[in-house]
Amino acid sequence: MTKAKSKTVMICMCAIFAALIAIGAFIRIPIPYINVTLQVFFVALAGMLLGGKFGALSVVVYIMLGLIGIPIFTEGGGFFYILKPTFGYMIGFIIGAYVTGKIANAATNPSIKRLFIADLIGILIIYAFGVVYFYMASNLWVGEGGISIGDCLLYCFVLLFPKDLAISVIAVFISKRLIPIVRKYHQEADKND
Repeated sequence: MTKAKSKTVMICMCAIFAALIAIGAFIRIPIPYINVTLQVFFVALAGMLLGGKFGALSVVVYIMLGLIGIPIFTEGGGFFYILKPTFGYMIGFIIGAYVTGKIANAATNPSIKRLFIADLIGILIIYAFGVVYFYMASNLWVGEGGISIGDCLLYCFVLLFPKDLAISVIAVFISKRLIPIVRKYHQEADKND
């Protein structure tokens, strides 16, 4: 495969995953006071299937499209979305996808265990950014009386994490099946950098 063709395939896959992450924002599980979506699932898949660099790139594309005003975030879009308390999760999406991809693809044929650990670490990174940003936003610039650390951990981590942990098992098994198919394009693109 030529350098141009392998890069083109990987860029197309980044666009597909950016679209999947956007779709995941609108697949909602109704829980009072919390938006539960499938974005973390698609971010994890992007990292595991596309690798660190291209997985993170797909998330960056998604975020940039939302920030320029396309309403693909859970509550719309636009530049001022960065002021929303939940924007920290999106920052975490980028780093989480990168780290998940790097860990998962460090082995030639990653095991289920490696994929699960990679996914778990990526999800924990997403939550770390999300919780810290939510706490800071709620207490510094939102102006709704703030939130305690305990409430922030409860609503931004404890209630949401089990769902993402359960979904990560599905992402791991899907990735295990699809990695051999995607790997040939991914390795070719990496070799040609």
